[in-house]
Amino acid sequence: MTTAAPPAEDSPARDERLLPASPVKRLLGRPELGSVVGALAVFVFFAAVADGFLRAASLGTVLYAASTIGIMAVPVALLMIGGEFDLSAGVLVTTSALVSSMFSYRMTANVWVGIGVSLLVTLAIGAFNGLMLTRTGLPSFIITLGTFLMLTGLNLGLTKLISGTVSTKTIADMEGFDSARALFASEVTVGGATLKVTILWWFALVAVATWVLLRTRFGNWIFAAGGNADAARAVGVPVRRTKTGLYMAVGLCAWISGQHLLFSFDVVQSGEGVGNELIYIIAAVIGGCLITGGYGSAIGAAVGAFIFGMTSKGIVYAEWNPDWFKFFLGAMLLLATLLNAWVRKRAEATP
Repeated sequence: MTTAAPPAEDSPARDERLLPASPVKRLLGRPELGSVVGALAVFVFFAAVADGFLRAASLGTVLYAASTIGIMAVPVALLMIGGEFDLSAGVLVTTSALVSSMFSYRMTANVWVGIGVSLLVTLAIGAFNGLMLTRTGLPSFIITLGTFLMLTGLNLGLTKLISGTVSTKTIADMEGFDSARALFASEVTVGGATLKVTILWWFALVAVATWVLLRTRFGNWIFAAGGNADAARAVGVPVRRTKTGLYMAVGLCAWISGQHLLFSFDVVQSGEGVGNELIYIIAAVIGGCLITGGYGSAIGAAVGAFIFGMTSKGIVYAEWNPDWFKFFLGAMLLLATLLNAWVRKRAEATP
């Protein structure tokens, strides 16, 4: 006598998370998809309306403008994926340059000594933000707004106290200046395009950040801490160390940007950097990072910075009034956010 097969419901059900996703679903699930589409649209638009936009020299200018934002947009994006903000990132760049310049000038030391001191200071400020956040439980908006105000006052007050003016003294004649400029502010001409070294710094940071997010345990911690900090903590994720490390990463990149600022122009104005923190956040949001955390990518932030570079320089090449730049930036922010939301809904609906 043949034994009947067990009912289908008795067989173990397969976990939907283990089912292979279709290529379309994987593509739609990429955080940077919306920003890539937006970047292509912006590129085609300015290529059509601005005669000089497609020249090699123009490309170098666009990439340079994007890199100065992109270097900082990368750690800011990682911080946002981790569920936090840093409103002090813009003035921290200026602090980095001021410390290097004034320490080197006043101590009559090799400029590399000032550069090293600046690195320690920026990392310490990043650690301060992270520790204040994790120890007090206050929102990162409040913590970093306080740091922003303190650094703004210190940048101006100490510069005037030490230099007697609102800008630093020249250090171009000091030992080590030329080698430091080669590392932080050099340039090379390729095919008629002048490429600044910041472009290489930018690409390298994007590559490292992408590897960290997608291939390391720390990357998993970042997503977990931003998605649900309490749940992440319950399964053993070191949320405090993760967020403090992210703030220190912002400090590291602020140091790189600050050294570029110093060795590009030699003299630094103490009031620079105010407002740039919003541009870094905008680049990350345009690149697909969620305000609520737990979602985003370094590549998306890089594309957001590239959109910023194309827009800021495309308006110039099109010979439009630059006063309209902020309008276009705001419009892109809204459109990119809507496009990213639509892409995510399509990804969730696609089998």
